[in-house]
Amino acid sequence: MKNKVVVTVVKIGGNIIDSPTELRLFLTDFSKIEGYKILVHGGGKSATKMAESVGLRPHLIDGRRITDAPMLDVAVMTYAGAINKNIVAQLQALNCNAIGFSGADGNLIQSEKRIHPTIDFGFVGDVKKVNAELLQTLISIGVSPVFCAITHDNKGQLLNTNADTIASEIAISLSAIFKVSLLYCFEKQGVLANSENENSVILQINEEDYKELLEKKAIHSGMIPKMDNCFYALKNGVEKVIIGNSTLLSDKDLISTKIKL
Repeated sequence: MKNKVVVTVVKIGGNIIDSPTELRLFLTDFSKIEGYKILVHGGGKSATKMAESVGLRPHLIDGRRITDAPMLDVAVMTYAGAINKNIVAQLQALNCNAIGFSGADGNLIQSEKRIHPTIDFGFVGDVKKVNAELLQTLISIGVSPVFCAITHDNKGQLLNTNADTIASEIAISLSAIFKVSLLYCFEKQGVLANSENENSVILQINEEDYKELLEKKAIHSGMIPKMDNCFYALKNGVEKVIIGNSTLLSDKDLISTKIKL
């Protein structure tokens, strides 16, 4: 591991994307990361606002969005369009040579439509393959890829895909070649023992701790897929996984949550 080049995969979501000031500060910090870097963004709140503006009512189960055909159109417009290109434009202004991607571009991320025994998730995709070879080529020539939460099934169908999962799968795909750190950045300082108390940050959490918090319902909604992806990444070659807020990239002593096996 010590001879491998470092790659930092950062997933950004939550209120950071919705706040121009927070997003600008975050992207400034991201642009200063040394070495290879990849950004993955969500944008669920923006998609919700867009959906409601056209009379659609978003529906989530355990933090995962149900995506019918009209909602897929909203997701593509919001994630792959407005949010992605705004982020890329701001990174270019910061002299970070970013290119925005969906999973369909360059066949970078293939997914398959989710099949569930009792729930119809609609056009929701589960990642099956990341084109690590092309991704390696892109970052090796100085490109910083910016991925939105849209993938494809290689049969012409776009799929809405959890951004936390995309970040995890990208990190895992590169872990055989690089020394990979995976950072989840959102509005909280880390994983909270009490969702009502912003100062109840758990500095380190393992799977046993996680299961106890689930039983107590201290962790719920969108944090469940995020945490599942954290442990999945560590079990599959990713060296370091941290959850924290938008200043995690610039303040190494910041309070955050380190995920451990």
